[in-house]
Amino acid sequence: MGWIEFCAAFAVFFLTHSVPIRPPVRPWLIARLGQHGFTLAYSALSLASLAWLIGAANRAPYVGLWSWAPWQSHLALTGMLAVCLIVALAIGKPNPFSFGGARNDRFDPARPGLVRFTRHPLLLAIGLWALVHILPNGDLAHVLLFGTFALFALIGVRLVDARRKREMGEEWHRLNAERRKTARIHLTARDLLRVAIGLLVYAALLWAHPVLFGVSPIPA
Repeated sequence: MGWIEFCAAFAVFFLTHSVPIRPPVRPWLIARLGQHGFTLAYSALSLASLAWLIGAANRAPYVGLWSWAPWQSHLALTGMLAVCLIVALAIGKPNPFSFGGARNDRFDPARPGLVRFTRHPLLLAIGLWALVHILPNGDLAHVLLFGTFALFALIGVRLVDARRKREMGEEWHRLNAERRKTARIHLTARDLLRVAIGLLVYAALLWAHPVLFGVSPIPA
């Protein structure tokens, strides 16, 4: 039953992340829920299906692929610090190239922030989160879980790039060329506040990890 639940959770996760955003479905939902309501409902559904998927992976029969070692957890701790900082500095900021941005019409290629280094900082964060969790979770269910997310992030870069190029046309190429000309990152006071928030989220995840997932990320 553990593998059946795991497969069912995987199927539901991908259905809830693909069907609501398809062209025939998304406009229908937005017309009835409004843009804000659709965003909230989609986010809640995504989080619920992700929580079920992670729980199902924990309940799946254990099939060990490699042994755990303390350095694997230390690598995960370092990687997750980077993930929290990337998300804090990227989410909700103008980014016409990828998802997770806001007020994209205000994007300034002369001050692109993390977009100077990657068009898809949130996909980078998802991929890094998945990769650093594979090593300390060397059983089949978790390798399938996190490996799929890493692959999803990699494929997502190509899919989002192709869609944005169709939508933006030559503007995509112009902004992409200009954002790479910036010599350095300009950190504002709000950016420093975002860094502080990212550090707080990291500390909160360390504290909540044993409660949410039943294991401490800090090796004894």
